[in-house]
Amino acid sequence: MNTLTATDTLTLEPPAPAGDDRLAAIARGGQFDAVVHPAVDREDATLEVRDFCLWYGPKKALHHIGMRIPRGKVTALIGPSGCGKSTLLRSVNRINDLLDTVRIEGDMLLNGDSIYAPGVDVIELRKRMGMVFQKPNPFPMSVYENVVYPRRIDGERSRAALAEVCERSLRRAALWDEVKDRLQESAMSLSGGQQQRLCIARAIAAEPEVLLMDEPCSALDPIATNKIENLIDELRGRYTILIVTHNMQQASRTSDYTAFMYLGHLVEYGPTADLFRKPRLRETEDYITGRFG
Repeated sequence: MNTLTATDTLTLEPPAPAGDDRLAAIARGGQFDAVVHPAVDREDATLEVRDFCLWYGPKKALHHIGMRIPRGKVTALIGPSGCGKSTLLRSVNRINDLLDTVRIEGDMLLNGDSIYAPGVDVIELRKRMGMVFQKPNPFPMSVYENVVYPRRIDGERSRAALAEVCERSLRRAALWDEVKDRLQESAMSLSGGQQQRLCIARAIAAEPEVLLMDEPCSALDPIATNKIENLIDELRGRYTILIVTHNMQQASRTSDYTAFMYLGHLVEYGPTADLFRKPRLRETEDYITGRFG
């Protein structure tokens, strides 16, 4: 599927009546090329999604997604519930492979390497990515063991090296000062917000090439949410971050680029400031301003 720049002409397959709403046409099975702002193509990409489709059994959940995720930037996926945001995110580290009913077409490239090529070692692939879920999921072990777990399973045995990884990761996750005297306590004793930052520390301990976040603040209170958003800002530049969020304000505060999705289709994708202030499509503006969704 070819993406369009702002100067291209939008076409519908099959054609829609004049003045027809694109989202209504998509709901009826129509196919639009996404509007991709030129700034996206000027960025170096860590991750490239190429004409990607996914089915759950007979149901097609993703339709010809094509997008480049800029290196060292934060990219937000927005859209109403059921639009395919989390499905796309979970396709990046192939969590969807765990479902027998899933099949895919197209490909994704992580720093030039195909994610879905035959023979790809999925375990090794996932080591190149960090994943943070909606609800904090610390392991039932100490704070220290949670953070160093990725390095332990990768064979690291040096106590000095593991201690260095633990402190560095907790500092990057803005948690060190709060837990440096509690490293041997159970991670389950931390607050919800602390647990989520601990999960981020665990995710970045392996120095991933991309950090995936699936609504990381949805289970947190406003204070904890603010700390996570500040942390995302601090991690910008060091990691390529792809985040799913339902919160428009959060997307506008934390991301450099934003992609609007609807019913498994990429609708518009560009710099966050442009999408929120001067989107190319009326449908994008309607969603962002709350006129639907």
